Amino acid sequence: MYIFEDTIFALSSGRLPSGIAVIRISGSRTRFVVETICGSLTEPRLTKLSSFKNSDGDLIDRGLAVFFPAPHSFTGEDCAEFHLHGGKAVVDAMITALYGFDGCRMAEAGEFSRRAYANGKFDLTAAEGLADLIAAETDSQRRLALQISSGAQAQLYSGWRSELIRARALIEAELDFADESDVPGSVSDLVWEQMADLAGRITKHVGDGRRGAIVRDGYRVVIIGAPNAGKSSLLNILAGSDVAIVSDEPGTTRDLIEIKLDLSGITVLITDTAGIRNTTGAVEMMGIERALDRAHSADLILSVTDLSDPIPLDDVPLTKNVLRIGTKADLVTESEIGEYDLVISTRTNAGVDALLTLLSQKAEAAAGDISDPLPTRRRHMELLNEASIELRAAIEDIAAPLEVRAEYLRRASYSLGRITGDVDVEDILDVVFSQFCIGK
Repeated sequence: MYIFEDTIFALSSGRLPSGIAVIRISGSRTRFVVETICGSLTEPRLTKLSSFKNSDGDLIDRGLAVFFPAPHSFTGEDCAEFHLHGGKAVVDAMITALYGFDGCRMAEAGEFSRRAYANGKFDLTAAEGLADLIAAETDSQRRLALQISSGAQAQLYSGWRSELIRARALIEAELDFADESDVPGSVSDLVWEQMADLAGRITKHVGDGRRGAIVRDGYRVVIIGAPNAGKSSLLNILAGSDVAIVSDEPGTTRDLIEIKLDLSGITVLITDTAGIRNTTGAVEMMGIERALDRAHSADLILSVTDLSDPIPLDDVPLTKNVLRIGTKADLVTESEIGEYDLVISTRTNAGVDALLTLLSQKAEAAAGDISDPLPTRRRHMELLNEASIELRAAIEDIAAPLEVRAEYLRRASYSLGRITGDVDVEDILDVVFSQFCIGK
């Protein structure tokens, strides 16, 4: 077990005031702190009603205390929790008492989890899954985060790394012991067949990265159209409030306005943009450029047209998935409506439910089945791509000596090891654990 010099503590139960506050402590001084504040050490892993007192013997509060001896704790160190009333003055008094112990200090963001990682309680992907679980706002985010924090992603990457290490061992055995009778002759052909299969699996997994990003960060929908096409009215009715200014004056929307919806357990981010037209106004032109940039990065574009005054966007290259939406259907007759994927009226609400259903279906289809582990972070994608490049080089560079091709495999396994933290990752630990809240 890794021994940290300081004992750390923090409020772990969120914003005050609250009905209950939980203060967590971890480190070598934990046992002494519990004995001093509670008057005795509680039985391991059993909560006990206790009187919490400061160094002067003054009563702070009465509540529950629980002690988790090392190594059977979240961090792998001696840990404890104090469950007390969630008033600000009560919590401040307890924290002041903890500061009075030598070697005790307030924890930094993610420090409890970082100690758990250092003591082998979980790998880096599980730590990141735990952070995602805390931040989860939709059911799909919760389910994906639970899967990752349970170790499914780490098991997948560790299995691939083991395949690479075994392949290297076989190739190096052929190099070093080619004349020995117990080493199979020319095993490299079989190794490269296995590595080609592995490369295909990694490539498919990397391709699933967009699905993981949709679940974690949201399905991005952008509304575009000419000025006064009804874009802001559509955003407002989807949001259920007036988040965007609606006016008959063209060019009212200059900046990007975004709302967040939870549709079938998937976050859907819908962005209203500036009306697209030829203009000489510098500020409006910047808004139009932002609109087009956001449209090019969207998962889905809603191309909105005013049915009573249709202005096509023929000059705008739309290469993404596009839904053509006709608006202001209450101002035209059915015979005046052209070909659209959907026709709506924000005044009468006609077609709005159908649009929400369609958005939900498209978001679900884009996210796909999340029962298998998906890469969810840019760090994972970058290292997976590095591993894939090295593995492809090992497979395809058939003119290179076996020593060189074995080195390609070593570098591929190194990249995979950095995802889970099995090899040198000191340069990324601060980045990973700084994303946690204080007390976790």
